Amino acid sequence: MSYYALAYYIFVPIEDPALEVKKHKKFFKDRDVTGRIYLAREGINGQMSGSVQDALDYMEWLKADPRFSEVVFKIHTIKENVFPRMTVKTRAQLVALDREVNPKEGGEHISPQKWREMLESGDDSIYLLDVRNDYESEIGHFEGANLPPLKTFRDFVPFAQNLNQKIDPRKAKVMMYCTGGIRCELYSALLKKEGFENVYQLDGGVIAYGQQEGNRHWKGKLFVFDERLAIPIDEQKASPIAHCAFCKVSCDTYYNCANMDCNDLFIACSSCIEERKGACSDECYSAPRLRPFDARLGNKPFCRKHLIEVSS
Repeated sequence: MSYYALAYYIFVPIEDPALEVKKHKKFFKDRDVTGRIYLAREGINGQMSGSVQDALDYMEWLKADPRFSEVVFKIHTIKENVFPRMTVKTRAQLVALDREVNPKEGGEHISPQKWREMLESGDDSIYLLDVRNDYESEIGHFEGANLPPLKTFRDFVPFAQNLNQKIDPRKAKVMMYCTGGIRCELYSALLKKEGFENVYQLDGGVIAYGQQEGNRHWKGKLFVFDERLAIPIDEQKASPIAHCAFCKVSCDTYYNCANMDCNDLFIACSSCIEERKGACSDECYSAPRLRPFDARLGNKPFCRKHLIEVSS
């Protein structure tokens, strides 16, 4: 059986997010679907997987609501569901910024084709900016991108406030990108509020770029917030650009630390992960609450502390 992985969002006023959660749960009852869907007064943000028929049914059902009729689904064909369960919840914010930002005041949307053309233009006023967290950009990013050391979504706020010390907000052409586009909707508006005049965002994010333009100007893999963790952005095999945290061999496989009191995400090769029994450090290797490591289970996440925030 084939499955679809869906990523989507739309900013639209929702008067009663809790009611929409109930509607979603009723629709998903007894269907072969998993995922994380968040509803807020500002809209919906979802990542899910399901059998092809159930995924098609959901897309049709959601778009039948006039409020969500313009939602754009980014679709990947996969072999199995890639989330542990179906979670549908309300949230105060779709992206945790703790700042009032209006996505309608954000940067100009640039199609994947136009994005590629701008990258190939040789324009030295372009400032290519990866706005994802550092563990995402470590395994894959656009060539020449600036990779700020962001640990959480909220870290972009101080970065944006200090960016005018690095580049001229009136002359620089800031080209920002994220996984699926939702973070750029808000981050670009934040940059505009900070006085940056020429801000562009990759429409549909890296997912859409890979589907339309392939891996041109892209290095490595794409981090995704599900059990796959890292995928090529197109059908071509992607060479690792990251390295094992221990032996430094080329590698892009993420694991959660086996220490239940740590659970941090780290990159390791198959030899080192077995040798260290799934621990990310010597301290964690000796920790009292260590999960048994079984290489046959692969690198599927454990409690997913790093997956609390939904991606673009």
